[in-house]
Amino acid sequence: MKLFSALYDRVLQWSQHRRAPAILVGLSFTESVIFPIPPDVMLAPMAMTQPQRAWFFAFLTTIASVLGGIAGYWLGYFAFEPLVLPLVEWAGYQEKLATVTTWFQSYGFWIIFIAGFSPLPYKLFTVSGGMLQVMFIPFVLGSLISRGLRFYLVAWLLKTGGPKMALKLRTYVDRIGWAMVIIAGIAYVWTR
Repeated sequence: MKLFSALYDRVLQWSQHRRAPAILVGLSFTESVIFPIPPDVMLAPMAMTQPQRAWFFAFLTTIASVLGGIAGYWLGYFAFEPLVLPLVEWAGYQEKLATVTTWFQSYGFWIIFIAGFSPLPYKLFTVSGGMLQVMFIPFVLGSLISRGLRFYLVAWLLKTGGPKMALKLRTYVDRIGWAMVIIAGIAYVWTR
């Protein structure tokens, strides 16, 4: 079933739309606060199909993501009890919040750095950072460095492959997509 190749083609079309940079900025900002889809899904095809603009796209993604992280920080700082806590309880994320809180207490600055670079949900750390009132300047610097490293690395990898890589990847996208679904299913069952 070629579900992923059709989706891949659609994403490549979106990545070349004239408003794609604005969508990338919006996605990068909101992902740092509440949105579940990482900006890499837009950055990667944009860098791959327009390699001459890859660094610009990485810059936009980094700045918008850090600004979103700051918004998440202030949301946690000023509105955790009335806004965020009810959502955490509704989603059943109390245990995850407790884990993130422990990590902040144990690792401080380094947890922001790790969360900003890794596939961990950055939004949990931005809002928790505000809730825990971690020092703001180190929070911003850690976010800027880690998010920048991540997005510039994605841009570099896909810029290097360029449009040729887009065509080559198209050949394997369905196999990769179904493999990821199977891995996610196994991970879900395993963690239950």
